Amino acid sequence: MIAVVYSGSKNACWKISQEGKSMIETHTAGINPCFNDAKQTLQILSKNITLIHNAESIKKIYVFAAGASAKEKQKELADTLEQFFVNSKIKVKDDLYGAAIAACHDQTGIVGILGSGANCAYYNGKKPEKNNYGLGYILADEGSANYFGKILLKNFLEDKLPADLKTKIEAQYHLDRPNILERVYRKPQVQTYLASFLDFYLENRNHKFIQQLIAQGFEKYISTYILPTLEKHPNEDIHFVGSVAGHFQDQLREVADQHGIKIVSVTREPIHNILNYYTN
Repeated sequence: MIAVVYSGSKNACWKISQEGKSMIETHTAGINPCFNDAKQTLQILSKNITLIHNAESIKKIYVFAAGASAKEKQKELADTLEQFFVNSKIKVKDDLYGAAIAACHDQTGIVGILGSGANCAYYNGKKPEKNNYGLGYILADEGSANYFGKILLKNFLEDKLPADLKTKIEAQYHLDRPNILERVYRKPQVQTYLASFLDFYLENRNHKFIQQLIAQGFEKYISTYILPTLEKHPNEDIHFVGSVAGHFQDQLREVADQHGIKIVSVTREPIHNILNYYTN
């Protein structure tokens, strides 16, 4: 058996195959080595019955995780996973590497991630080019789920939400200023909390105010990530991967069109393409 894992900060998708055929798919909380220590990661794994039942049978695992761009983080996560998957050889790369494989396979292209976080890079057909992005939910992540969560809460706290949206969000999440500030500044897993508000965007995606926030977020993303990358690598195909890109691809394409940019593909769940790449 082999397994492939694609993990953002919020969620991780696992696919297990045998003899090239996909057998099992399961999900866990995200396994970002920048936010989860070994104990937390092992706790996440030990709560998943599917992984427990198949742990000893899996011989190879390819992991693509947010927060795993540095070599030391890759080793740290691999060492942790080896404690659970005792018979496995484990290779860890960052989520951008996995996104590039899912979108481009062995072809060159520019790959953007818009999921719980945000990133972008030129892919030369073998690996993503190093960049200055991937700075996380505090310093960057424009256009991502945690970015949109932050913007939504900011508008709520500044009393800038339209009355109907304010009523909805108060009833659904029981929000108030002390509760939000406590959750954001004093409790762990802030990025997961912020990203959880993507559901509110999805439920209210036809509201004019929500559409404006989405368009503004995508404009920031394209200006910050795509345009500088295109300047270095003109005429490359542009691909997007991730839940935000997938759910709101019409708005993303519209903003891209305003810059004369054509998006070749949008892949909401890259795990399927990654598994095909490693089993075929």
